[in-house]
Amino acid sequence: MERASAATESEREPEEPGWEVDPEDEQGAAIVAFVGRQLRARREAAGMRAADFGAAMGYGEGLVYKVESGKRIPRPEYLDRADEILGAGGCVAAMKEDVAEARYPKKVRALARMEAKAVILQWYGAHDIHGLLQTKEYMRALFEMRQPAYTQGEVDRVTAARLARQSIFTREPAPALSFVLEEVALKRPLGGRMVLRGQLEHLLHIGQLRNTSLQVMPIDREEHAGVDGSITMLKFRDGRAVGRSPGVAGGRPVEEPEQLRVLELRYGMIRAQALTPRESLAFIEQLLGET
Repeated sequence: MERASAATESEREPEEPGWEVDPEDEQGAAIVAFVGRQLRARREAAGMRAADFGAAMGYGEGLVYKVESGKRIPRPEYLDRADEILGAGGCVAAMKEDVAEARYPKKVRALARMEAKAVILQWYGAHDIHGLLQTKEYMRALFEMRQPAYTQGEVDRVTAARLARQSIFTREPAPALSFVLEEVALKRPLGGRMVLRGQLEHLLHIGQLRNTSLQVMPIDREEHAGVDGSITMLKFRDGRAVGRSPGVAGGRPVEEPEQLRVLELRYGMIRAQALTPRESLAFIEQLLGET
């Protein structure tokens, strides 16, 4: 009877906030299913019906069943509230760590793991602004213009995953972060003028962080070491490093010392040819005044 009433209720409810589970992501689906089973067991042990639990949570009964059946990835605030209502003493809230990985689409999970462990991150973008530097509004605009088009649920999920990666800026100890952006990427009004203004303001804030170097490559440079495309370098505490660039090894991630030296050389030259961090912030501030 309870499940029948839940189905009827779900038909009346608007789609609840959350992230859909990718059916092709077996690892992520397994994590979400485990968390869902734990939530249901604790709810039933507390003697609460799904409808009562949903009402106490401030969500619909349909969402409760979706989470408990592993069909919906619960947001962190959902788990915090559930912990409070069920009197779990932090056990439910602690599952946020398990769910956090499932939030990342499968294709970016490995990248997120590496970023979380890196002590040095170096990046040059030939045409774009790095996801770690993007505002929520800017990244949503990018995802909404993707072709083939994302569904609204997919846009919500990939946006949340990219935002979660930005915890790198508050990590302790803080990693050393270096970014070089092309002038053209800072002038292209993706999402509209107000979205671009917000993005430029955000870059000014990020550029003032003590562990972050932000540089701009002017469009009028006659020499440019980045003509072979973007560069990403991640270095770890144990001395390992991994790099990637379309101009090296066909764009696949590389760890071989000789190929890493090539990327190091190119990135060093790019930084030398770009505006200094102080000049770059002044340049971005000028662009903001013109936008």
